[in-house]
Amino acid sequence: MERIAAIAEGELFTRCLAGIEAAEADRVFCRHGLPHLLDVARIAWILNLERGCGLHRDVVYAAALLHDIGRAAQYQTGEPHDEAGTRIAAEVLDALPVPLRFDGADRAAILHAVGGHRGPLAGREGDAHEGSATADALTRLIKEADGRSRACFACSARDACYWSEERKNLSIDI
Repeated sequence: MERIAAIAEGELFTRCLAGIEAAEADRVFCRHGLPHLLDVARIAWILNLERGCGLHRDVVYAAALLHDIGRAAQYQTGEPHDEAGTRIAAEVLDALPVPLRFDGADRAAILHAVGGHRGPLAGREGDAHEGSATADALTRLIKEADGRSRACFACSARDACYWSEERKNLSIDI
């Protein structure tokens, strides 16, 4: 997965990830560093295989690695991380060496998933409901994997968490 390594080793990705990890260093709730991103990638990949979605592994992993990349900007400016993340993810993808870049449809699906993993894209009518079947499937996988990656059932901060009980992952399944 040469493309995924190029994303993870890229200057902008590593800078944003360091910003997220620094901002969350004392956070008692879920964190959004590399372990979370990899958990989301692996769970989304499993769901893709189990459901026969037919998505390519590097597309699933790219979307998962990039889905929270806007958190550093959110912590600094208050901009929602899905909106900042879409912009930053586009820069990360565009910085890949030419032979490793995603084609237009895959790039669009990845950006759709980054921007849509929390729900409809606020203020961007059309994007939220007019994605391709691939983009919509990828977005659903990332959104579901993001929630399932949380071990709320074993979290010491569970009672203080702002998530509703319905939203919390209270079982050990993926």
